[in-house]
Amino acid sequence: MTSAKNFFTKDQQEDIRQAIMHAELDTSGEIRVHIENTCKGEVLDRALAIFNKLEMEKTVSRNGVLIYLAVKNRKFAIIGDTAIHTIVTEIFWDTVRNKMLNHFRESNFTEGLVEAISDTGKQLKKHFPYKTDDVNELSDEISFN
Repeated sequence: MTSAKNFFTKDQQEDIRQAIMHAELDTSGEIRVHIENTCKGEVLDRALAIFNKLEMEKTVSRNGVLIYLAVKNRKFAIIGDTAIHTIVTEIFWDTVRNKMLNHFRESNFTEGLVEAISDTGKQLKKHFPYKTDDVNELSDEISFN
């Protein structure tokens, strides 16, 4: 089985990074993607641990979103920080998750991530529009374990 770092080709990783950059253009929100081989235990617990490890709770507006993927277990989760979580409904997150799942079932992992990033960016833009003094607080690079 391919390791997390090699699960996506360099071109696919660049497509995901570009999707993050594009999604963040019109928002103060931050999006990260984290990929690892396996997830022991509950996927939401692991995603929250990664969220904290990446210090995503340290954004000024508390509007970071983590998309977490464990490739060997085929588990994934989307976690939003407190400010985005209080505004965006569970219905939105369920819709994003279901779209991702549909792509993943067809082994279209890049497309699933790119669409989730795009949809998340649109929600962030709606609730956390870009301001002239915004800075990119978190890396757009995919992180791996």
